[in-house]
Amino acid sequence: MKAEIISIGTELLLGEIADTNSAYLASQLPSLGIDLHFISTVGDNQQRLVGTLQQAWQRSDVIIATGGLGPTQDDITREAIAELFHEEITIDPDLVKKFEDLFKHYKIDMPRSNIKQAGVIPSAQIIPNPRGTAPGWWIERDNRILITMPGPPREMQLMWANELLPKLQQRMGGTVILSKTLKTFGLTEARVDESVSPFLSAANPTLATYAKVDGIHLRITSKAQTTKEAQRLIAQREVDIRAILDDHIWGADFDTLESIVGASLTAKGLTLASMESYTGGLLANIITNVAGSSSYFKGGLVAYSDETRAGFGLDAQLISRHGTISAEIAEAMATAAREKLGAAIGLGLTAATGPTEVEGKPIGTIFVGIDDGQRRQSFARNYPGNRLQVKQRAVTSALFELRRILL
Repeated sequence: MKAEIISIGTELLLGEIADTNSAYLASQLPSLGIDLHFISTVGDNQQRLVGTLQQAWQRSDVIIATGGLGPTQDDITREAIAELFHEEITIDPDLVKKFEDLFKHYKIDMPRSNIKQAGVIPSAQIIPNPRGTAPGWWIERDNRILITMPGPPREMQLMWANELLPKLQQRMGGTVILSKTLKTFGLTEARVDESVSPFLSAANPTLATYAKVDGIHLRITSKAQTTKEAQRLIAQREVDIRAILDDHIWGADFDTLESIVGASLTAKGLTLASMESYTGGLLANIITNVAGSSSYFKGGLVAYSDETRAGFGLDAQLISRHGTISAEIAEAMATAAREKLGAAIGLGLTAATGPTEVEGKPIGTIFVGIDDGQRRQSFARNYPGNRLQVKQRAVTSALFELRRILL
């Protein structure tokens, strides 16, 4: 089965809203054994939308459209589909009654424009929307399926999970497609690509590399008649890749560095404190993204000026000799954080984030310091990118080095 996703809305083309719906649906289709071949985005123009739907109908077995089901004049998905199939839209009185009851429940007068959302064509089966007034459509004809869902992600995702996923599971049989993502850090995309090149041309399982903020990801995708066989193919390829990339692999699928570090600290009964300079508290923010991090994270110090650094206990002469972006200062920050906040481990981070060089250090220069009370050590790294990217990569580098030491 070949699938196509169509995201509808001029706001998507203008970049005002990110198309998260397509990414979500793309992640859902493999488990159904459905191959996604195309993703299209079209604005609120009926002529262009009809053309996009016609093209999708000609080349795809399953078409999933999101957006354009609202009550306003520029919500034209229903009208475009009606034109595609040469059918008339009529108002479903049961849907109108449902809308009226919903508005009455919230003690709000229902605008007349909401009646538009009760429109339906003969070919369409109504898909209920538990979080809004825009129902979806399921249209099945000519051995093809066309699905429409509302654009707001919270409405679309619940409708998909409750109504459409089970419906498609009943219809689809045979092939199972599974994926697993391995996450690496410390290697360039080109180096990872070269290292695993023998597997990149394999037909099953396939392998693809992606550059992400937290490193290079490798996605293994297998296709088989059973879930067990698909899992076996992935496991076999994972063994091959781990044998090559070894310590550079830090996690898989939904793992995050901060959660892995947190789990390791918890398992060892250790606590952590941080001090960072030029990253503006991003390190502490990322660490505390993990629920329960208060059990092992004592706190983070943000040293953004010489006065603040001195107040946190950094030696002014040390700064004068080595500069704020140096291995010596990163180690001193780790020690200061550990001692001031009473933690087992101190983590220091300083970086030249741009937009210009700092103290002669090129943009992207990063120093990580770690002090566990017995030994102080530091790591120097350099990553290209804009200011935000360097900050993100600096934090990832700090957590990656801490993970290695904890292991």
